[in-house]
Amino acid sequence: QDFNRLRALCLSQGLLFEDATFPAHVTSIGPDLLPEDKLWQIQWKRPTELQRNPYLIMDGVSRFDIMQGEIGNCWMLAALGSLTLQKHFLENVLPKDQGFQDDYAGIFHFRFWQHGDWVDVVIDDRLPFLNGRYLSVHPRTSNEFWPSLLEKAYAKLRGSYQSLHGGYLSDALVDLTGGVQVQFSLKDPLPDLEEILQAADKSRCLMGCSTPGQLRRNIELRNGMVQGHAYTVTGAVKIRYKNGWKHIIRIWNPWGHGEWKGPWSDDSPQWNHVEPKCKEALLRDKDDGEFWMSCENFQEQFSWLYICNSTP
Repeated sequence: QDFNRLRALCLSQGLLFEDATFPAHVTSIGPDLLPEDKLWQIQWKRPTELQRNPYLIMDGVSRFDIMQGEIGNCWMLAALGSLTLQKHFLENVLPKDQGFQDDYAGIFHFRFWQHGDWVDVVIDDRLPFLNGRYLSVHPRTSNEFWPSLLEKAYAKLRGSYQSLHGGYLSDALVDLTGGVQVQFSLKDPLPDLEEILQAADKSRCLMGCSTPGQLRRNIELRNGMVQGHAYTVTGAVKIRYKNGWKHIIRIWNPWGHGEWKGPWSDDSPQWNHVEPKCKEALLRDKDDGEFWMSCENFQEQFSWLYICNSTP
């Protein structure tokens, strides 16, 4: 589908685009994502029906714009959260020639890397709702729609929303970058994990990690961690702590809430032994799904680390 040609056609006819190849119908959801009675309760709404002033992007793109919905696609959203930190990759996926302000015709497009090429995926902007709630990812700011529309394009690429329910973080990292990804098992302790993380952070790599356990079960442990869940690694630093140095890692949960409660968490006593200036620069004491933890706890809590970059 040619985005520019289709948009021009809709504008000339004064119509909003309706995508026959990924219709606003249960076939686009998939047969087994929801019980049958709920499937037929799904309503499709355009952002212009939900908000008086919708935007594709407001104040730039951030991981904090994303809040996972009913679908178990943390693997894709963890990769997307990492992508928001690397603007040079983001421009390939999120073309700038679209929005709700100029030449709006209910049509959008996004790019994904498939089999050695960038594929342009065209969608209409009708989003699925169940009982008045987003079925899929919902934006933290009610009138910013890039996460929901990008997720819809990825669902179309994969065949249905159901196809996003469970998957591999490593696949999503490659689909969003066209890069090379490497995985490290954390079950066998890596002697140079701290160096690997810092080098990857410095090289502006995309990074993610996953916890052991059954996918889709969403079992939250007492320490705040979720089993069988994918997270984004958003930073790795070495800081002055007490009389020495400490390596700590920053991690983000695609739910947009739900954080680690152990050492180095938002209100843990460890922060009292860090220089105030450093603490102020690093710590966001909010329930936004992002938290710090030590390298030791990272190896204990997570089973895999994924790193992706445009070159080996």
